[in-house]
Amino acid sequence: MVILQVEKVAKRFGGLLAVDDVSFSLDEGEILGLIGPNGAGKTTLFNLLTGFLQPESGRIHFRGADITRLPPHAICRLGMVRTFQIVRPFLRLSVLENVVVAALLRTNAMAAARRQAEDLLTFVGLEARRHTPAATLTLPDRKRLELGRALATQPRLLMLDEVMAGLTPTESDRFLGLIRQVNQRGVTVLLIEHVMRAVMALSHRVLVLNYGELIAAGSPAAVVRDRQVIEAYLGEDYAYAGTVREGNPGPPGEPTQDHGASAPERR
Repeated sequence: MVILQVEKVAKRFGGLLAVDDVSFSLDEGEILGLIGPNGAGKTTLFNLLTGFLQPESGRIHFRGADITRLPPHAICRLGMVRTFQIVRPFLRLSVLENVVVAALLRTNAMAAARRQAEDLLTFVGLEARRHTPAATLTLPDRKRLELGRALATQPRLLMLDEVMAGLTPTESDRFLGLIRQVNQRGVTVLLIEHVMRAVMALSHRVLVLNYGELIAAGSPAAVVRDRQVIEAYLGEDYAYAGTVREGNPGPPGEPTQDHGASAPERR
């Protein structure tokens, strides 16, 4: 069953076409990866899907409802929630209070919101820091808190914007495990990620954006062998490494560094 349908969505900033007639669908229970060079329009597309920006053309349907012009809070209430590249918790609140605030979207009972928050902090591994001020958390723990806050809204579709950026390989592996568990609980996942090891390990399918245009879509194995994707994003070194490893079990383990140009993401 299709949970998200995107039809010819476009967004322009002045003379820059940031998202160019992008269409795709996402099935319920799927993990869909979204990759591409910096400046490709990935975060802009996320902002369009979640109501932070309005498209110039195209339609967006979530669980059969047209959400194209809805504001972010209404989309979140319908069950579609996203995280952000730059994590901004409520710094003066404790870790627990941050998650309680999100849980209050679904209940007016403080006791129920607190119980849910406690459970989620155990799930993401922050139970020992529940009374710690959010301002004192390390980057990995802030990202865990961001995931906990998103899950507290009880999403049907969870959209993750580079949750593994800035993490060590060990920390990234822990996040991989958390995302798999979230998906196993019945939550559909759409993620932007530059860590190709994570994309290959998690995604059922992968979409590739370049200059706002969708240039490839398919299984991870097929996408990383696509000539357009290699030229626009992965580079010949990655293609060669993938060829050398062909036939080995499991997804490629390298490279884990960011790909693409150093230009900032299109907004």
